[in-house]
Amino acid sequence: MSKNISKVAVLGSGVMGCAIACHLANCGIPSLMMDIVLPLSEEDKKKGIKKTDPAFRNKLAAGAKEAAIKMKQPMAPLYVTKSADLVQVGNFEDDMEKIAECDWIIEVVKEDIEIKKKVFKQVAKYWKPGTIVTSNTSGLPIKEMGSVMTPEMRKHFFVTHFFNPVRHMKLLELVGGEETDPAIMDDMAEFGERILGKGIVYGKDTPNFVANRIGVFAIMKTVEHMMSMGLRIDEIDAIAGPAMGRPKSAAFRTADLVGLDTFSHVSMSVYNLCPDDEQRATFQVPEWMNKMVANNWLGNKSKQGFYKKGKTPEGKKAYEIVDYNTCEYIPSIKPEFDSIKAAKKVDDVGERVKKLLTGTDKAAEFAWKLVRDVTIYSCNRIPEIADDVVNIDNGMRWGFAWDQGPFETADAVGLKDIVKRIKEDGLAVPEFLDKAAKAGGFYKKVGPKRMYFDAATFSYKEAPKTALKLNTVNLNSRLAGAIDFMTDPASAKISIAGLKEAGMEIAKNAGASIFDMGDGVALLEFHSYKGMNPIDVDIIEMMMKTLEIVKERGFLGVVIGNQGQNFSVGANLLMLLMESRQKNWANVEMASKGLQDANMLLKYAPFPVVTAPFGMVLGGGCEVTMHGDAICAAAETYIGLVEVGVGVIPAGGGCKEYLVRNLEGALDNPNVPSLFPFVRKAFENIAMAKVSMNAYEAIQNNVLRPSDHVTVNKDYLLSDAKQMVLGMVKAGYTPKSPRKDIKLIGYQYYAAFKNAIWTLRQGNYISDHDALITDWVAKILTGGDVPGNAVVDEQHVLDLEREAFVSLCGTEKTQDRMQYMLQNNKPLRN
Repeated sequence: MSKNISKVAVLGSGVMGCAIACHLANCGIPSLMMDIVLPLSEEDKKKGIKKTDPAFRNKLAAGAKEAAIKMKQPMAPLYVTKSADLVQVGNFEDDMEKIAECDWIIEVVKEDIEIKKKVFKQVAKYWKPGTIVTSNTSGLPIKEMGSVMTPEMRKHFFVTHFFNPVRHMKLLELVGGEETDPAIMDDMAEFGERILGKGIVYGKDTPNFVANRIGVFAIMKTVEHMMSMGLRIDEIDAIAGPAMGRPKSAAFRTADLVGLDTFSHVSMSVYNLCPDDEQRATFQVPEWMNKMVANNWLGNKSKQGFYKKGKTPEGKKAYEIVDYNTCEYIPSIKPEFDSIKAAKKVDDVGERVKKLLTGTDKAAEFAWKLVRDVTIYSCNRIPEIADDVVNIDNGMRWGFAWDQGPFETADAVGLKDIVKRIKEDGLAVPEFLDKAAKAGGFYKKVGPKRMYFDAATFSYKEAPKTALKLNTVNLNSRLAGAIDFMTDPASAKISIAGLKEAGMEIAKNAGASIFDMGDGVALLEFHSYKGMNPIDVDIIEMMMKTLEIVKERGFLGVVIGNQGQNFSVGANLLMLLMESRQKNWANVEMASKGLQDANMLLKYAPFPVVTAPFGMVLGGGCEVTMHGDAICAAAETYIGLVEVGVGVIPAGGGCKEYLVRNLEGALDNPNVPSLFPFVRKAFENIAMAKVSMNAYEAIQNNVLRPSDHVTVNKDYLLSDAKQMVLGMVKAGYTPKSPRKDIKLIGYQYYAAFKNAIWTLRQGNYISDHDALITDWVAKILTGGDVPGNAVVDEQHVLDLEREAFVSLCGTEKTQDRMQYMLQNNKPLRN
């Protein structure tokens, strides 16, 4: 980036302002978060509070920061609370001059044009040339907001529209004005993508920009068809969710999350500000929804909206829904549609939607009407809201969590079929849709390149890959098509699908593959069980084979990662249950020993190994992760050893690694009188099946080390891991030797753990079986009956793990727990 952003002023401390400041802190960027000074109330005067008191003057911003600190994971805006130290608070009256110290000023005040102009007038007084100024508006005109700025300031002014919750939602819309300098927006695009972890969508200066314009239309058209077809709210959400490639929150649960007041305001913005929109009437909020807003039935924030939690006559929890005919709550039902049942059997998203549309029931009819109308509307919005199909599709995937955007969905269904059905319905087919259907689709592949159909020229163009363009790099020509670049090789996005298409797959079985990533680095990729990647014999086999291939082909190092739904949710529970029921103890032990051996071989391989976890990283997945030389984790990594929940203990080296990591820095430290507190932390993490809710929390819990790397944008995870391997090689990698200096605290502290477990059992806090499991955990971590300060090697601890694992698998209670997990479709984990 040509512009260095090292400090940010956040003007406004409401939900979005505070969330933006918190996410900047997540990414290591300090900010000054300011808000207005509240008027002094009579109650304040009675308490002796003076308007000059700093605590009172900063009350809004300080209160917002404190509330953010108190929020619970995983929905907290901060990864870890200590990051809040990077958020400084202030107020507009006393601290506005401090914006001159900032590189970026973002306005996040009330969505009122006059209030925003007032704030920008204040900003203009202290604005330093070169400082970026943006608004987080969801659709107010840039030209009008910029009317109070100087021409030079307007060059640096544009919209940066984040989506809530900021930490979790990938979308960042950038919208420039007539006078905005494109180079400055390019800097923000790179900063947003690489530093803040966002996906960039370029929109036009129109109401609701890109994602909200299409997303709100889709929901309001859903309301329209629901009412005309006599369907219920719960029936609609059963249709307009995963069966259509949409999130589980579907339509009305999504609206409850957003807040019906906010949603209604956004919808009416289009109705009031877009008189020429051919679907303008769709955006007019119906009377029954206005009544809900008047009743304060706003959704989750008021604890009732389209849905409300209730109870059955038996006292069990149940949901109620709004009956839009009476505006009263009625019991929710679990709708049954044959077309939905059929669609859910299809894994591929596009094929699933296609299958749904072939149905003959009401669900299929509704789904077709929605796909039809959203496709037509999206076609008609180019170039009004965006220049191409790519920006609209990305906006819907990143901002509304759709599995596919409207154009990607249309391609999957088949454009010729869509055009035919639209004509049969007596509706006009947009010229762009008709031309795309005749050309072969909105997207197509030409060699390694993804092309999109351009609405301006009716021809195919290469789809934009990232914020900036390719720079010169020495790469295999086949591999170049599998990698997207920004300004240097270290900024590349690596696509496993692209590697496969480029012929870079070296070896494969049902559970894993080995790829050539280029530059002498191999990739071990898991791809078992629908992207959940439970560790099984196939994955273990390929972990072993990796060493052979590295030696044969002269690779410098290895990355272990994938691009499935999750890195790995544990182990193959079904196989383990079957072997346990049949008392095949040798096979049960081998399940443990196989993973232990594979992990140890990679840990002590003569080349660097970097693991790249993301999403759910549970049980065996966590154990694989911890055995790398280093870890490159996605920020949103949910990682932990959860085996005790299934009635066993971590037996792939997990107990050993937790023990080693918690003792690091304590062994042979004269200032540490006892190792017990460190062992106790390892015990608590394992015995309580504690899951760290993000990578930074995992560092605090000693699952990751402070030296490990965290990547905020998961798209760059494999690239960053690859660069770590190359960095270790360049620095002169020295293979490690198996540890022979693990100090066990012995029988004295084992007795202390046993006493604590007995106390918990006596108080009925745990069951007999829980006591048995935790006793084994204590024995492994202390060494059991060995004397205090006994020194052992890693294999000694691994042997204890394996003994405990086989013993527990032989109990009826553990087998029953495994059976329960499988019957209730719980994640496959150890």
